[in-house]
Amino acid sequence: MSNPLVSVMIGVYNARPYLAEAIDSVFAQTYRPLELIVADDGSDDGSGDVALSYGDALTYIRQDRGGNGAARNTAVGAARGDFFAFLDADDRFVRDKLERQMAVLAGDPNVDMVFGHVAEFVSPELDDETKARLRRPVADAPWAAPNLMLIRREAFFRAGLFSTDFRVGVTVDWYARAIEQGLQKYVLPQVVLERRIHTANNGIRERESRSQYVRVRKASMDRRRLQQAGEQ
Repeated sequence: MSNPLVSVMIGVYNARPYLAEAIDSVFAQTYRPLELIVADDGSDDGSGDVALSYGDALTYIRQDRGGNGAARNTAVGAARGDFFAFLDADDRFVRDKLERQMAVLAGDPNVDMVFGHVAEFVSPELDDETKARLRRPVADAPWAAPNLMLIRREAFFRAGLFSTDFRVGVTVDWYARAIEQGLQKYVLPQVVLERRIHTANNGIRERESRSQYVRVRKASMDRRRLQQAGEQ
């Protein structure tokens, strides 16, 4: 029997210097078959040219600027796989990420989504003064975030699409809804994602929207209260 198809999805906004590394890390995966979908969220720095240079090896979709959640949802709409994986345009998959995670899902039908550990690195093109202003990268830590995740297609839709109401906290909101829906997770003890620290991380670029984290947490609390009220 052939392996099931994995859809890997990258949402990109103005990440031209890093996008090729993200794409290459997907194509270097030891697992096959996979498809790669790049959703360009209105970039104006030539990120689209990077994606288009790969030709038919990937699916490229451009949309007007709608935010991280909208870009990921656009990619989901084009995905054909029975399993979904997501990657930020400035990060990199470890080479055997999908293979290790698929082994867990294949071995236990009760597991809905598999995460792993993250290793952060400071982007090497930065000068010493800039590097000194950034926080120290995490060498190896467990992290339950969608850009580390491999999830069954039907389980993803149980949690629902990514929110388009927020500029930051989109993945925090999605993960909260996934747990509320009872999705079962497993966290691999190995590093599966290399996360880049630089001056244009989404949390930095959208610093004016950081107050939205409060809205994300409040929305989760409100849903839990409604659920508890319905059970009484």
